Amino acid sequence: MQRRAFGHTGLVVPVLGFGAMQAGDPRLPEEAAARLLNHALDLGLTLIDTARSYGLSEERIGRHLARRRDEFVLSTKVGYGIDGIPDWTYDCVVAGVQAARDRLRSDMIDIVHLHTCGLELLEAGEVSRALADCAARGWLRVAAYSGDGAALRHAVLSGEFGAVQASANLCDQQSLRVLAEAGACGMGTIAKRPLGGQPWHRSTPPGDEVLADYWQRFAALRDEFGFDTKDWESLALRFVAWAPGVDCAIVGGTNPRHLERNAAAVAEGPLDPSRDAAIRAAFARVGHHWQGRV
Repeated sequence: MQRRAFGHTGLVVPVLGFGAMQAGDPRLPEEAAARLLNHALDLGLTLIDTARSYGLSEERIGRHLARRRDEFVLSTKVGYGIDGIPDWTYDCVVAGVQAARDRLRSDMIDIVHLHTCGLELLEAGEVSRALADCAARGWLRVAAYSGDGAALRHAVLSGEFGAVQASANLCDQQSLRVLAEAGACGMGTIAKRPLGGQPWHRSTPPGDEVLADYWQRFAALRDEFGFDTKDWESLALRFVAWAPGVDCAIVGGTNPRHLERNAAAVAEGPLDPSRDAAIRAAFARVGHHWQGRV
């Protein structure tokens, strides 16, 4: 797995990382979660991304990967869900980082994101200051923001964060320009949802609101692309993983074979420039009015 500098943070990340949301599903047997997490590292997906809201994910990462802590970059998200403390306050962010350190069994977390809080909260500065203070205490290396739209742009321009995470896929390209700007400023960048829920596999929209939106967008874009392929998954991953400004794209799931296929796809390298240009041009024609997702 090819690795890249994570902006100017001093961290090095893989082209493809692992998003551990589904690994936190309590319906997934503990033994399967352990195999999945370790297999991700064995494949070279050495950025593991989680969040407080991802069920058992942080706890399982700590339980099953603590002995391999020096092999991967650890990323989580905070800002909510602390008993007795209002969400999106200074105290909630600090307590969230402390709790994540305990669950992840790691004194130092490499990247901690504010998890999609809105523009007004970022502008107020309290939650950003909380992350900065946690960094000053040695609890995290890189203060980051995860989200899209106006809040993402503010995070990039504010100078308060060392990294950002945003949605990017065939059907959601609005944040690619902002990620490129962030990379040019020396920020680390992570692209989430690169497969967009794989809308090419569905004949009807899924129940999830965001993925249903992507399904509708793909239906509008498919003919506009001007080409077809038997492997949309590989094309989609390569489009995002090799987009200018993207340091690491993250994929999730619970099937180790799918991770192997994803790793093989990004190893093929960038798309042909003409195909990449066709994807961007189609989105510019059809999707210029679509809003970014959180």
